[in-house]
Amino acid sequence: MERRKFLARSAQMAVGAALLPEVVRAGGFAVDTKTAVVVPPTGTGPARLNVRDAVFGAKGDGVTKDTVALQAALDRCGVLGGGEVLLPAGNYLTGSIQIRSNTVLRLAEDAVVMGSPDFDDYAVTQVRWEGRWIPGHIGLVYAIDATGVGVMGPGKIVGNEAMGGRPTKDKPLRHPALMEFLRCDGIHLQGFSTSYYRMWSIHPTSSRNILIEDLTIRSTGGNGDGIDVDSCKQVVIRRCDISTGDDCISLKSGRGEEAFTLPVPTEDVLIQDCTFADAIFACLGMGSENSGGTRRVRVERCKFTGAKSHAIYIKSRPGRGAVLEDMTFEDLDVSGTAGGFLRINLLNSGLLGEDPVPGLAGIPQGRNFVFRNVRVKDAPVLVHALEISAEKPLDGLVLENITGTCAKGIEIANARHVVVKDVHMTGFTGPLLSLLNVTGKGLEGAGVASLEGVKTPDVVVAPAEPYKLH
Repeated sequence: MERRKFLARSAQMAVGAALLPEVVRAGGFAVDTKTAVVVPPTGTGPARLNVRDAVFGAKGDGVTKDTVALQAALDRCGVLGGGEVLLPAGNYLTGSIQIRSNTVLRLAEDAVVMGSPDFDDYAVTQVRWEGRWIPGHIGLVYAIDATGVGVMGPGKIVGNEAMGGRPTKDKPLRHPALMEFLRCDGIHLQGFSTSYYRMWSIHPTSSRNILIEDLTIRSTGGNGDGIDVDSCKQVVIRRCDISTGDDCISLKSGRGEEAFTLPVPTEDVLIQDCTFADAIFACLGMGSENSGGTRRVRVERCKFTGAKSHAIYIKSRPGRGAVLEDMTFEDLDVSGTAGGFLRINLLNSGLLGEDPVPGLAGIPQGRNFVFRNVRVKDAPVLVHALEISAEKPLDGLVLENITGTCAKGIEIANARHVVVKDVHMTGFTGPLLSLLNVTGKGLEGAGVASLEGVKTPDVVVAPAEPYKLH
């Protein structure tokens, strides 16, 4: 019986070796089977622990701090070879808690993990903030250097509002994310809901083999991303409902010379069957902090129901360097965008920051973006892609089978190998297609795009002393 349970759980935890390559290959590029997402079995060890057992003594009353009890159960589970730690129904007030290898934190129905209002209750370590490693408070629920960790619902994780926001002179450490995973191999998050704002909800960093599914993420009411995938590889995000005050999902890989010198890209990412709504910025943000590179991304069968700016925003600037490449977006429904469907800005997104990448190497390169089978409703602008360096033109852009309504059409500058096919929009004024320094197919009859108002920053000058990690 136990063997059958083990095999069943192992099958559930693995995104089969052929799945990701098969899906990605359909987007026009191939991934070797070795890069498929395979989440190691989690919670298969012998331990089955309940935090309310007398040996641990969690109260779950929403008043008593249960940090020690929860961590004792997680630590015990780890030394016993892994298994599950159950939080039955209750409100568990806690500081940061660390999940060990081969351990599942299971949140029963009506179980709520509640973040402490005290910064001192959150462990301090090196964390990523705005693309750089700095000292900071780790997430409320976290794992470091672990293999096969999981959090399963149907319960809830709620951050404390006082913990959100940016570092200040009084509180110089980075504020805690809600959930954070550093250098982990095998992460499975399934079937729970989160509530937090003014800081990121889920932040895997320098990790691989990540499966995030069937989550409900809420971070409205202030700046707060839903899922920030930071220098990670082999990632699947599916069937999630994400409503945020900032990016619903952000793909990033560090900023400036630090990340450029130690390049750990975000790569092999599949996002499917999700619903997105954003109140402050974009639904999907690709880049900005991209000095390690982002590549091989596929987004399919997703609904974008609202965005303060754009449904999809691909972004960077000189001083970041690296490449954003091989991204396919297919079978999308887009409505409620205040800015438009798509913006590509590789010139001036984000602040320059410390230690930017100098010279031509610091100019980011965009390559091979495909948008196909997209249904757009009442977009102010369909595609805004004017902010691209003439020194490194966008190399490869496909806009195919895009239908719906928009007030303004497609504007592209400094791009080659562009394909526009079967784009049928109504409601717009002016030309459907406006181009400047663009070559490709399906571009006949296009108007001339204007770069008025587009700011082109100078190439970063190399410092007198070459950058050294410090």
